[in-house]
Amino acid sequence: MSKMIRPLVVSFVSLTLLTGLAYPLLTYGIGKVLFPKQAAGSLIEANGQVVGSSLIGQNFSSPKYFWGRLSGTSPQPYNATGSSGSNLGPTNPALIDEVKGRMDALKQADPSNTAPVPVDLVTSSGSGLDPEISIAAAKYQVARVARERKLSVEQVSALVDKFTTGRQFGILGEPRVNVLQLNLALDATK
Repeated sequence: MSKMIRPLVVSFVSLTLLTGLAYPLLTYGIGKVLFPKQAAGSLIEANGQVVGSSLIGQNFSSPKYFWGRLSGTSPQPYNATGSSGSNLGPTNPALIDEVKGRMDALKQADPSNTAPVPVDLVTSSGSGLDPEISIAAAKYQVARVARERKLSVEQVSALVDKFTTGRQFGILGEPRVNVLQLNLALDATK
């Protein structure tokens, strides 16, 4: 019996050390050397303090800021430990109420805006943590943000253009704007 157990134990310990210790340390080390910013969480700093990550949305509710997509995480919005979508179907009354509520908030914050509301401003993302909005969603909010900050529409539009990220490799995804980076740039604007 001990002749059978010894190889099993040696195999178990060897594979545990290899796959549970050596491989994770190797991949972490390679990531830290080749992609240091990404391996550290793509953190964004302002005034020497970490204020967030470019990969995780934040809750902005003041009308002087651009608003991101709704968060489906629970119990608090943009909870990175609870990443999940709402999983509400198109006929679910809760989704309809969520969309109506966000439409009302958008109209209340900018009653003179008669443009069609972009869908990403009234629905949550699949992860509930989406840090980016479409160009249309950013442009929809420009007049409100400019008015609240006493800036020209041109100044705010220029910031949106500056923080627009194009398609990855020129073909993947859609052009988008990182809400946290844009709002930090707004705060830095005098």
